[in-house]
Amino acid sequence: MCSSDHVQLTDARGGTAMVTATDLDQSNGVIHVVDTVLMPAE
Repeated sequence: MCSSDHVQLTDARGGTAMVTATDLDQSNGVIHVVDTVLMPAE
């Protein structure tokens, strides 16, 4: 889900996380920070 200034992610189990920081340049790429752990599908 994406509103004008917030992005919410939903994992395979229905858990949600908000993106808190975006486009942080690192030595091996670019990262985005979320406020909780997301679980992959089994």
